[in-house]
Amino acid sequence: MTLALGACATVAPTPQAPRGMPERWQAPVPAASEIAAAHGGRVEDLAQWWAQFDDPALARLISAAQANNGSVVQARARIEQARASLRSAGAANVPRVDGGVSASRATQAGGPITNSAAASLDTLWEIDLFGVGRANRSAALAQLQASEAAWHDARVSIAAELGQAYVNYRSCEQLVQVLQADASSQRVSADLTERKVRAGLESPANGALVQASAANSALSLVGQQSQCEVQIKSLVALTALPEAEVRQLLGAGAAVLPQPRAFAVEVLPAQWLTQRPDLRNLERQAAAALRDVDAAQADRWPRLTLSGSISRARISGVGGAPATSANTWSIGPALSLPIFDAGRRSAAVDQARARYDEIRSQYEQRARDAVREVEEALVKLDAAQRREADARTAATGFAAFLEAQRKRTEAGAGSLLDLEDARRTALSAQSSLINIQTERIQAWISLYRAVGGGWSGDAPVPTATAQASGR
Repeated sequence: MTLALGACATVAPTPQAPRGMPERWQAPVPAASEIAAAHGGRVEDLAQWWAQFDDPALARLISAAQANNGSVVQARARIEQARASLRSAGAANVPRVDGGVSASRATQAGGPITNSAAASLDTLWEIDLFGVGRANRSAALAQLQASEAAWHDARVSIAAELGQAYVNYRSCEQLVQVLQADASSQRVSADLTERKVRAGLESPANGALVQASAANSALSLVGQQSQCEVQIKSLVALTALPEAEVRQLLGAGAAVLPQPRAFAVEVLPAQWLTQRPDLRNLERQAAAALRDVDAAQADRWPRLTLSGSISRARISGVGGAPATSANTWSIGPALSLPIFDAGRRSAAVDQARARYDEIRSQYEQRARDAVREVEEALVKLDAAQRREADARTAATGFAAFLEAQRKRTEAGAGSLLDLEDARRTALSAQSSLINIQTERIQAWISLYRAVGGGWSGDAPVPTATAQASGR
């Protein structure tokens, strides 16, 4: 009978809602096999996806962040903790064997001194009659899978965050270049106007206007340069690389916005959302909570243990007294019957059910948020794409008008007020173009994050079969 019970204890049942659970707790949550892992669960696939930017500096920074960032390292450590918990839960279903040895030297009431030594071997096996051990092991396995999903989520999140910080820095560089050109032009205009004022060809008021415009341009340039420095500090914190190395990497492709090869998104099937690791994390937590309900229910039933012991003792006296030995052994079952616990076990079941209800609600809310995030990213991507052409036309046109106004002013046919107005308009148009281009790339990265780790227009939609085959 003991062997038969042990064989039953090794079979893990199919997860299902606990008996007696209200219907609202029994609504299906996608099984783990129905959810694809982000980038197939492989770090190499993540690096390959970001390689489509054709930007070595970005690829190096992302690689460093994946290896060094604290959130990724901590998520990896939590996986090891979950693996240890799974081993511990599995060991509960296996017989335990303990050994012991002891030695002593003693005397009683002035009697002879005796030496004694003993060795024992004890075994204890709790037979999993009602599935407490199986449920605990299933819950630990689900928690391990949740930890793995959290690790994937950390990798995707850090890659997206670093990508956005990198794009912001390149955008900042471009704005610095625009402001530098404007400040240089303003200085030249200020010098020429100052000479005209001294020669009596220009009024002092116009001279003051040009000097003030030059100072304002220098002020804007310094402010923009400080923003670029802040972005560098952010990249250093995300990658944990020395600042000197980060600056060296950034200097290789100065002031060039990275452009992914597959920039246009024609279609994005909803199934891509199934690869979001945060959804998988909650789904696995829900599965673990469901098995915790099973364990709490089973804990209300009797427990059967099988124990055994073998020991050998030897006692010898001093002064040639004969030694004596004793060998003992025992084996037998023990049944523990819960009679009264003031509602502790019933409360544990209710608590486990409430925990499952909470996680399930979190999963449903996160799924709705995922759809919203994808839709927002698509709207921003489309809007930036449609605005970019007009912004480029406006920047080109206002730049040409500024150049024409400058020539008219130098020839004495235009006023400095008109020139400054044209300069501000051209500068604003050029900055708007850079900002719109940045918004488009940022929306593209946000879409990457929203679908949980990228997409491919020619790749099949993630399915359980594709995940199982490792594709």
